[in-house]
Amino acid sequence: MAKPEAWRLSPDAYVFTTTLDTRFGDMDTMGHINNVAISAMFETARIRFHHHLGRHPQEDFVRWLVAAVSLNYIEEAHFPYPFEVHCAIGHIGRTSWTVSSAAFQKDVCVATCDTTVVTHGAEGRRLIDGTIREIMEQNALRRPA
Repeated sequence: MAKPEAWRLSPDAYVFTTTLDTRFGDMDTMGHINNVAISAMFETARIRFHHHLGRHPQEDFVRWLVAAVSLNYIEEAHFPYPFEVHCAIGHIGRTSWTVSSAAFQKDVCVATCDTTVVTHGAEGRRLIDGTIREIMEQNALRRPA
């Protein structure tokens, strides 16, 4: 997997930030935060980001399902330093979108994550409605010009 573009390693590329504490139990035998624990922190940040968008899909009998997750581990992460996870919408399709995130410890990017989410209803995939699409566009990654 290719290393993320340099601009993805800057907090300025993202519109939303949340802080998560690391736990002693998140460490592996090598003394750094375990890859699975980092994945769980991205999951928590993604959920908080979706709440930040202000509209829950169940209101329209729609589920948001994770279709793919891609993680890049950039640097080792350590306990007891908190994670600052930055999130934004990386891509919007017809029935899916990507939440792009980066985790920082002590102002250093330690990992990036891209999660593809799809809309699903009783009849299968659902189109992203105009209201949520507009909210997503307002929360898009800040790509360099």
